[in-house]
Amino acid sequence: MKRISIITGGASGIGFAIARKFSSNGLQTILVGRDKAKLKEACSGLGDNSDFFVCDLSNLDEIPGLVQAIVDKYGRIDILVNNAGIHLKKAMTIVTDEEYQRVILVNQTSAFSLTRCVARFMIEQGNGCVLNISSMASIYGIPNVVAYTASKSAIEGMTRAMAVELSPAGIRVNCIAPGFIKTNMSSVALDKDPERKEKVLSRTPMGRLGKTEEVANAAYFLTSDEASFITGVVLPVDGGNSIGF
Repeated sequence: MKRISIITGGASGIGFAIARKFSSNGLQTILVGRDKAKLKEACSGLGDNSDFFVCDLSNLDEIPGLVQAIVDKYGRIDILVNNAGIHLKKAMTIVTDEEYQRVILVNQTSAFSLTRCVARFMIEQGNGCVLNISSMASIYGIPNVVAYTASKSAIEGMTRAMAVELSPAGIRVNCIAPGFIKTNMSSVALDKDPERKEKVLSRTPMGRLGKTEEVANAAYFLTSDEASFITGVVLPVDGGNSIGF
């Protein structure tokens, strides 16, 4: 039986790499995002094992209907990857309450709300797997990203709490904390700031940026039966950056 997976923010970057890994290995891969055109284009590149649902996850009231629609169409949900997120680079002294709350809402609250709805169906099934995507920002004190850091730290704490609560019901919950990964967005940012790029590479023992496919490989492992006794972990995929000197 084909496993059914949901990936939020799956139309680009790390999310798309995970979607490509899943779909190419026979999983029915459902992308969720706000931009219908981007989702449609992404699915055209993924082939027959892909589908998409349009939903702005920051509108929390829409989430139960989204999950029900997916279950109505596919009958079950085996894997949820909470990848969608936004960034805010701004000095903490001028971040407004509204900006802060917006980042928390999109990056963490919506992930909780979606997982809660999906978990109810997974409990009925007696199995399932949730994978959260965090960031090295939850480990470091990186300036000018206070809201993003708070949201990703919350994701990691939520991973552990959910793993303890849901694992007895047959649902594993894990997390990946990507390091500096080469995407269109990161390449532009680092190329514009050679000093920061040098700092990134100098403290990464493997001496390079990661590939989105390398994060996808870890995601595929953690959501597969090969990881059947692994739950509640936060796995850095960072070329050693988090332990670099």
